[in-house]
Amino acid sequence: MKKIIIAIDGYSSCGKSTLARSLAQHFNYAFIDSGAMYRACTLYFLEHQVNLQLESDIENALENIHITFNRIDGVNTTFLNGKNVEGEIRGIAVSNKVSEVAAISTVRRSMVKIQRKAGLDKGVVMDGRDIGTVVFPDAELKIFLTANFGERVKRRVLQLQKQGKSISQNEIEQNLKHRDHIDSTRKDSPLKQAHDAVLIDNTNLRENEQLAMAIALIEERIKNIG
Repeated sequence: MKKIIIAIDGYSSCGKSTLARSLAQHFNYAFIDSGAMYRACTLYFLEHQVNLQLESDIENALENIHITFNRIDGVNTTFLNGKNVEGEIRGIAVSNKVSEVAAISTVRRSMVKIQRKAGLDKGVVMDGRDIGTVVFPDAELKIFLTANFGERVKRRVLQLQKQGKSISQNEIEQNLKHRDHIDSTRKDSPLKQAHDAVLIDNTNLRENEQLAMAIALIEERIKNIG
C-alpha cells in the first residue's frame, strides 16, 4: 500500500498527539511529536539558563541538543541528549515557556530541518502547529483539530491530574490563552489552518469517533493516489 504524509495541526489540548499516535499505530507509520521537540528545547534552555535575547547563545545551545524518540511499553517517549524527559517536558514550567521558545526563528529552522528529514520516506504522521503550512505543505492529508476553550481546559486538567500534578484551573486557563496568543501571532510560522486542511471540531467527539473519521480520510486519500 502506498504511504503518505499525514500532517495534524491545531490548538493546545485538542488531542493532536493522541490522534497522531493512534493513526501511526493503525497504519504502522512513524509518529513524530513536533511539540515534544520544542518542549525538549525549552527544557534545555531553562536548565542551562540560555539567554533568549542572544542569538549566539541560542545557536550554541541548539548545537548541543539531540532529540530522539523511543517506544517504552508502547508509549512514544522523548529523550533529550540520551535522557528520558517525557515527564519533565509536560510540566507547567515548560508549558509556560514553550510558545516563546518555539517563536524564535533560529529554533524553528533547526526543528523544521529535522522534521522534514524524518518525512523523506513518507509513512509519517506528524502533529504540531505548522506541519501542514510550513513543514509539509505538500502533505497528502492535512487535518486541523479544534475544540472549544472550555473543553480544552478540562482536558488539560485531566491530563495533569493523571500525571499527579496539582495545578489550578485558573493557571491552566491563563497558560492556554498565553500559548494561543503567541502561537497565532508570531511572525515565523504562525498557527493557522492550511487552505486545504480538513477541519475537525472534536469538542463533542469521543476519541474512537475522531479516529474513525481520520482513518476514513486517510484510506480515501491513499486510494485516490494509488
